[in-house]
Amino acid sequence: MDDHLIAWLTTLDEDRLARVLANRPDAIAAPWPRRLDALAHRLGNTFAVMEVMRGLPLPPLELLQACLVIGGRPTEDELARFLGVSTSEVIPWLDRLYDCALAWPGQDGRIHLAEAVARWWTAPCGLGEPLSTYLDSWMLNTEGLRRICRTLGLAPQGGKRQMVARATALLSDPERLTELVSGAPDGTVGVLDDFAWDGPVRSVDGNRFLNPGTPEKWAADRGLLFRTQWDVAEMPREVALALRGPEYHGPFTPYPPDLATIGVDRDAVEYAMCLAAPHVLDRATALLENTDKTPLPLLKNGGIGVREVRRVAKETGCSEEETRLLLEVTAVARLIALDEAAGGLVPTDRFDAWRLEDAPARLRTLLAAWWRMERSSLRRTEGRYPAVLGDDPSGETIARIRWAVLGALTEVPAGYAFATLQELVQSVHWRAPLLDRELLAECAPGILEEARLLGLAAHDSLTDLGRALAALGQVAGNENDDLVPEVEYDPVLAERSIRALASAQRTALFGADLTAVVTGPPAAELASLLDRVADRESKGAASVWRFTPATVRRALDAGAGADTLLDQLAQVGTLPQPLVYLIRDVARRHGEVTVTTVGCIIQGSDPALLAEIAGHRRLAKLGLRLLASSVLASSAPADRTLAALREAGYAPVPVNDTGEIEIRREPQSGRLILLPGGRVAELDPLPMLTEPPPDPHEHAKRLITTREEARQNGQTWALIGRMATRLPTAEQSLLGFVVDRGVRALITLSDGVTATVSHGELHSGVLDAWCEEAGDYLEFPLNEIASVTAST
Repeated sequence: MDDHLIAWLTTLDEDRLARVLANRPDAIAAPWPRRLDALAHRLGNTFAVMEVMRGLPLPPLELLQACLVIGGRPTEDELARFLGVSTSEVIPWLDRLYDCALAWPGQDGRIHLAEAVARWWTAPCGLGEPLSTYLDSWMLNTEGLRRICRTLGLAPQGGKRQMVARATALLSDPERLTELVSGAPDGTVGVLDDFAWDGPVRSVDGNRFLNPGTPEKWAADRGLLFRTQWDVAEMPREVALALRGPEYHGPFTPYPPDLATIGVDRDAVEYAMCLAAPHVLDRATALLENTDKTPLPLLKNGGIGVREVRRVAKETGCSEEETRLLLEVTAVARLIALDEAAGGLVPTDRFDAWRLEDAPARLRTLLAAWWRMERSSLRRTEGRYPAVLGDDPSGETIARIRWAVLGALTEVPAGYAFATLQELVQSVHWRAPLLDRELLAECAPGILEEARLLGLAAHDSLTDLGRALAALGQVAGNENDDLVPEVEYDPVLAERSIRALASAQRTALFGADLTAVVTGPPAAELASLLDRVADRESKGAASVWRFTPATVRRALDAGAGADTLLDQLAQVGTLPQPLVYLIRDVARRHGEVTVTTVGCIIQGSDPALLAEIAGHRRLAKLGLRLLASSVLASSAPADRTLAALREAGYAPVPVNDTGEIEIRREPQSGRLILLPGGRVAELDPLPMLTEPPPDPHEHAKRLITTREEARQNGQTWALIGRMATRLPTAEQSLLGFVVDRGVRALITLSDGVTATVSHGELHSGVLDAWCEEAGDYLEFPLNEIASVTAST
């Protein structure tokens, strides 16, 4: 824990402390700290610091690198001089770092950095380790240091520290170093410039560091280069800065690059959203229903083959790009998953629940899955798409690129679009410079196309739906999350999704030529109904379906009755007489030949016993039918039939089936809803949103109050010793650590109740601590705590 950070936090007023908490949501995540030392521990966490740095634009990151290069905790003026700008230009971006607790000013005005910052850059500004790191290294003994001093013309007397100081002073001075290099062998200047500007670490020929007269040997003898491995050499930071010269200034880019825009029709952008949103919902439903009929096999090395993608696209009427995108999105949303018994990807129970939700909720499920998806479906590498659902080593970075691209587009005002993709990529890089630039340029076109298909972008501009989603980058989640309620139930995104689907058509125009026309984007429910009973011939601004005897028979085969089908169609439009005649004629001939499905077969050698079983009243629920004297057919599956027979007093044994039996998905619990074909679905309850963190201003006020009322450690031990009388001394000490150091412990109360607690405070004989089981701070009377044990 950094004492300087704690000291700085104690000086902050309520508003400034609240700004720190607002910019560091990780610091007040549950269990939120209630003391400044615990807050400082959170703020200094290495992974949390790196996560915050990933979200910073270029200027504050350049300031951090400059501070590392200068070293020794520079002042604001020293930092500005190194960057070659005025102090007033530096201060606003320094305040950004202060508000994120990545840097803070000391009482002497010098800038302190979080310890984790230095771990991010091994070569800030392209500069290596300080010279002292090499001269003090165990790889260079005292005699070697004396040899460098003599070669540099310095006095080799004194201790190691004095010799290091003399060598550093010479090699850090541009004028003295220039004079030194002027007497170097031919080619030395070029070698040193390569290290100074394109280093600090470079591959070398190790033999040249041994041969007298070579530039490498000359530079190594004078401490300008250090060979850390046989074929790798490094240049110290001071040497590189001296070679770059006094005119060199660190990079500082306080203003974003120009992003040219062009005007677009806002109504056209929103109209495109209203077309795309219902279309993607319709196509996702068609794709999932297709997968329900024919499982999608996976390749041996993972992913889905191109042939299968094209088959699904042809059967569902999707484009190949839509199919690729929706397969990956629905997989992340857990609407499809691998079923080894089925031999591929099939819809999950969640699909059954998803299809029962209203259209806006279904759309948000897809958008939230795309938002956290760690692959780009339409990214092209060497002109080819990646394998659908294949592994991508850049996974998390691709998700961050998606957030950054849409975040950059939010800077483009509504009614305008970006002019060129190259300028957009440059703008994204300025806002998220820690992202791989080559990967960003490669993924950006595919991400924009995916956003267009999902109704998030149109005409190179974000739609209102896209702007609502782009604002949720902080709570996007990751691909391993089953769902992210903060995204799927965000009120702004919910309102925009309703608006995006508001223009979806819920009626059709039926013609005497046995067609149905939908003049606009069809609602998913309407499209699903027409897809069941007709073939889609065209889609776009208007979609056309055609009814044929085969398509009507397909609907009847799926379990629909003629009257039910006519009623459903009549609810969405006026039916012409030819269509009514067609449906009734097909229904009249439907079922002339029947095929019966049985759940299992019961066989026995005694006909009398089988006749007894068939007539048993308690077994009537099995729907037993006598097919032959030694064969019974049961409508129930084998496991239920077996259990019922045993319950009735018989002793059946299971045998292997000679044919395959289809296993239908069955929910495990919850409210059951009947679906077409007799299937049932489990409607999951609305997921519980996590407890929100405290308001930054309110928590800042509490921290300041706690700071002013802080007790000394001695009071903690005294109060616990006086009040927690049930505990032995060792357990009292452990309870004290829960209070003073925020450690985790398992406590047991006198009534047997247990709780895992941490971040405790003492108030009038009560331990007020975070309870992990309750997910909140609770109070535990000290005199009722029967035991305390360390929690792993």
